[in-house]
Amino acid sequence: MDEAKSGADTPSSLIDGRIAELADWRGETLARLRALIKEADPGVTEEWKWRGVPVWEHDGIVCTGETYKAVVKMTFARGAALEDPDGLFNSSLEGNTRRAIDFREGEAIREDALKALVRAAVALNRSSRAKTRK
Repeated sequence: MDEAKSGADTPSSLIDGRIAELADWRGETLARLRALIKEADPGVTEEWKWRGVPVWEHDGIVCTGETYKAVVKMTFARGAALEDPDGLFNSSLEGNTRRAIDFREGEAIREDALKALVRAAVALNRSSRAKTRK
């Protein structure tokens, strides 16, 4: 995607473009993750940051959707502070802030658990934002 002409494009259209340009399992996976994020939180907004990373926000960053050769990585900005009762986090486990889920080709997405994790991330953002307003 041409970064120079992307100024007129919306973040959502840039994400559409990324999904289309991948044209393989990674695009399908990113599209499904995007749909699940929106189902979990219809109030989420889409952003395009750091020279081409899809980002979903609600009162702060909820998660990102990065694509690599072998994985689609969904990174939760404040994942270390989230409960993960279904054990979805399988990457970036050593840090004090972020946690990620790496999705590989052919892996099933545990949709209900993922939506619960997105809702928990939004709730954490909201509670943190409410504390800073006091």
